Amino acid sequence: PLRLEFTARESLFFPPGKAANTLRGALGTEFSRLAGPYAKLFAPVAPPGGPSGLADPPRPFVFRARHLDGRAIQPGESFHFDLNVFTIDTAVLEYFVRAFSALASEGLGPGRGKADLRCVRRLAAAGLPEQIICGAVDPVALELDPRQSAPRTIRVEFLSPTELKHEDRIAPRPEFPILFSRLRDRISILRSLYGSGPLELDFQASGLRAAAVKMTACEVRRIETERRSTRTGQTHSIGGFVGMAEYEGDLAEFLPYLEVGRWTGVGRQSVWGKGEIRIADDQLG
Repeated sequence: PLRLEFTARESLFFPPGKAANTLRGALGTEFSRLAGPYAKLFAPVAPPGGPSGLADPPRPFVFRARHLDGRAIQPGESFHFDLNVFTIDTAVLEYFVRAFSALASEGLGPGRGKADLRCVRRLAAAGLPEQIICGAVDPVALELDPRQSAPRTIRVEFLSPTELKHEDRIAPRPEFPILFSRLRDRISILRSLYGSGPLELDFQASGLRAAAVKMTACEVRRIETERRSTRTGQTHSIGGFVGMAEYEGDLAEFLPYLEVGRWTGVGRQSVWGKGEIRIADDQLG
């Protein structure tokens, strides 16, 4: 979990609902100049036998930049965004730092305002403290073992537009078995591509157990946002629902996946910052 901190040299603007998409597009342009990093980070190949519906494998990172949506930044003002990177390859971190240092100097956002990369931090997580990156950095390990003292009810907040596919359609509501299945599949393929291999888990059995967890409340609303591809000129939706849902049942097995989902995101287009979830703070004491 990284935080990149900048100081603006010129005025910058991030369009409403599109800050993360703007950053991802700029990063792809920068990485395309380097064939190795581009193929590894922007065009990964899924291993055989992975979850269905993931023909387009997830990239090993997600942006967290919704606080920049619609924000104008003045010269001399500081700003930041977060980048969660899912690989133990330390060279990848160097690629990101170098790329965003160059991008900031060339200009970010529609107006291409210039900035200086001031600092990169690894955020505190999983018992590891915050650390300014000056060289090697210890990766954060997130455990998936069942929680001994899981609550019977939780509230999950969907902080950025979320789309969950189920039976080849976008689900209108985050029913728990759908939410868990998409989290489980995403975590497993990330491990397959960038970590120690796929989850050693009976997917069918875990899905049946997840079906016993009931959604007791749901308050979500749809947000519509579009992006235009610079490569094809076509317009694509990057919208989804935001809000909250409450679940009740035996959550010991599933709570770790929801906690990891805070970092990985869930659902379609997670790399752009979509599908950011969080268990409400008061739910875990």
